[in-house]
Amino acid sequence: MKSANSHRVAIVGASSLLGKELKQVLDDRHFPALDIQLLDASVMAGTLTEAGGEPTFIREIEEDSFEGAAFVFFAGSPTDTEHNWRAAQRAGATVIDLTGCRALPSPYAAIPALSAALPPPGNSGAGAAANPMFSSPSAPVIIACTLAAGLAKFQPQRTIALLFPPVSERDQAGVDELESQTANLLSFREIGQQVFDAQVAFNLLADYGSASKPPLAEMRASIARDVVAYLSGRIPPPAIQLLQAPVFYGYAFAAYADFGTSTADRSPDVIAASFAQLGAKIAAADDPAPNNVSVAGESEIHVGRLSSDPNVAGGLWIWGVADHLRLAATNAVRIAEELIAKPQ
Repeated sequence: MKSANSHRVAIVGASSLLGKELKQVLDDRHFPALDIQLLDASVMAGTLTEAGGEPTFIREIEEDSFEGAAFVFFAGSPTDTEHNWRAAQRAGATVIDLTGCRALPSPYAAIPALSAALPPPGNSGAGAAANPMFSSPSAPVIIACTLAAGLAKFQPQRTIALLFPPVSERDQAGVDELESQTANLLSFREIGQQVFDAQVAFNLLADYGSASKPPLAEMRASIARDVVAYLSGRIPPPAIQLLQAPVFYGYAFAAYADFGTSTADRSPDVIAASFAQLGAKIAAADDPAPNNVSVAGESEIHVGRLSSDPNVAGGLWIWGVADHLRLAATNAVRIAEELIAKPQ
């Protein structure tokens, strides 16, 4: 039986990998949802799925799709968000965008796990609005901001984050292309390159082929821009680079911090404790390093044992991995949970 304090929820882009993960996180966290409307473009409408343990269909987005919804999560494409956020607001819903849509008018970017370390700069305005609008950042933005926040009090001279996006960042089409390329290469057959316009199987890419949209450089610029926007001058942002990895799921990263000198108060264990305070899971001394497989289904960023650089005094390396879909979906649901918990 649903609680009297339950809320109607809608997910736009419910057939996307992120939309499916979002639905799962709502269930796993026992979000007080009276019902969950699963919405998508007409091509996906009619797909049978389940929500809250009950069978349901994905419905086509219509003008009245958001009536009565308290929260509308946008988890499909930025175009879906651009075309439908006004209807969601007119219906009185709180908009939580996971697509990075640039057409939204000044959404408040929120990462609840970092709120204590980085309190909101000034009055965001989102919390006071009748129909607030939030941007829930992507997994690489959450990772980069967590790195910056965890290192900030130790005042590194520079911080570098090398990110390894999985092919599922391009949704199911990216997964299908890597699977197809892998099978075809092992069979000595020609490979398809419709998504990446390059061989991604058994390969690392510093850029895609010219026909691939968006290019990797544009994805990197978007992440860097969102990191700067969230940090908002409160702490320095890390330098960011992307290398496309031939993996299906899981967002890995290798970060480097240069402190100039090595001191006890900047030891790997002390810095690891700083990340733990931000909700990251830190590998114990006898634990294997986290990897794309080991973090599947986990909501937190997993950080391996931090290690000093063998050649640079004061240099520190950080290895970590996150289930990018789970991390992004959990962040969005936590935004809604905190709004519900606020006194009216």
